[in-house]
Amino acid sequence: MRTWLFVLAVLATFNGQHVASTEEVKSSSSLIYTTSSSSSSSLSLKSLTMKSSLDSSSLDSNSNSLDLSNSIENDNYHRGDKPDPQTLVQIEKNLLSLFGFEKRPKVDRSKIVIPEAMKKLYAQITGHELETELDAPKADLNNREANTIRSYTHEESNVDNRFTYHNRFRLFFNISNIPDKERLRDAEITFNRNQIKNVNHVRHQIDVFDIVRPGRKHKNRKPIFRLADTKIVSINETGSVSLNVMSAVQRWLREPKRNHGVLIHISSIDDSNSIRIDDSINLPSHQHIRLRRSIDDSPEVWAQAQPILFTYTDDGRYKQRSIRDANRSRRAPGGRKNHRRKNNHDICQRRPLYVDFSDVGWNDWIVAPPGYEAFYCHGECNFPIADHLNTTNHAIVQTLVHSINHSLAPKACCVPTQLSSISMLYLDDQNKVVLKNYQDMTVVGCGCR
Repeated sequence: MRTWLFVLAVLATFNGQHVASTEEVKSSSSLIYTTSSSSSSSLSLKSLTMKSSLDSSSLDSNSNSLDLSNSIENDNYHRGDKPDPQTLVQIEKNLLSLFGFEKRPKVDRSKIVIPEAMKKLYAQITGHELETELDAPKADLNNREANTIRSYTHEESNVDNRFTYHNRFRLFFNISNIPDKERLRDAEITFNRNQIKNVNHVRHQIDVFDIVRPGRKHKNRKPIFRLADTKIVSINETGSVSLNVMSAVQRWLREPKRNHGVLIHISSIDDSNSIRIDDSINLPSHQHIRLRRSIDDSPEVWAQAQPILFTYTDDGRYKQRSIRDANRSRRAPGGRKNHRRKNNHDICQRRPLYVDFSDVGWNDWIVAPPGYEAFYCHGECNFPIADHLNTTNHAIVQTLVHSINHSLAPKACCVPTQLSSISMLYLDDQNKVVLKNYQDMTVVGCGCR
């Protein structure tokens, strides 16, 4: 009884200096790693090198990181030790599970060209510029509520020959790699405006149709089309053209065997704003937009010139939150500092921790980033707890009781109190380019809880 009376008396002196936080402290999958109380420690495994790359005086909160608050500390490992192969396999398995993979994607990077639009989209979302000169899709990511973006290019087949007119053409995209559990939020087809070839007219109307049934001449069966989107464009302007095809992609996901692609129809608009259907003009096939690679085009050039389908999906693993929203908090100025003080290296604070994907051998299928600042929380939570440690009333009571009698309660723990996300650009098993957001990967702030 005397102990609790003393606790209440001390708490009364705080006068509300510490306010209970309602933030939920989240944990991630268990990874085996070594640790040290020194802020300059190097955390390493044989193939998973987690480098301490920041000086103790430069620990601000604007970086990517991985929440290791619930990781396993193995006393058998010390800094620089090399774990056995079985442990390495388990580490890779845990990381793959964390990223939502059952197995490591096997890709041949020499045969794959990353679309410039996908690089630009990654740069817009993360703020990390990649070499690109192409405009990204003018997408309002804030309203998509998607955490995964995939890109697809046209796959040629004999069905294309049924639509060999100069002002219309077929595009087919194989979207079989979209998991059933993911929910489609949006879909659009984009192409460069400079691919529209018609010197006689500047403005064009572009219609995109879902090919519900392609039709067969020898069976006297007419095709069935369903309008998905229409847009008027000018070839004098710059940038890409986007057409919404969400209704078509939704049907393809429901009926994958009836995915016959889309029909793009282009009509010229003259000076009197009249739409001209140029079917009677004797022009070669694909006069308006190139679909096939010419002999002079390298794979890299053609990969950037052809039309691209972008799908935006949500896998439901996290709270619905747009990709751009999730990354904006990480890049926002004025983030919480760690308030490190001289000779207080043992106090609870964020420590540097870098995950390098090349050390795991994943740089063959992860396009960007090459790695990220993971950070972790470590340090003492002694009474009295400093104001900047973002503690709770319960942690204050627990720490106070521990300072009076160690046997009554343990110390409060140094854990992440704020987390943010990272975005990854990678290749899946079908060599499709994917841009995905992973939440709760970055320790932004630490505190005693």
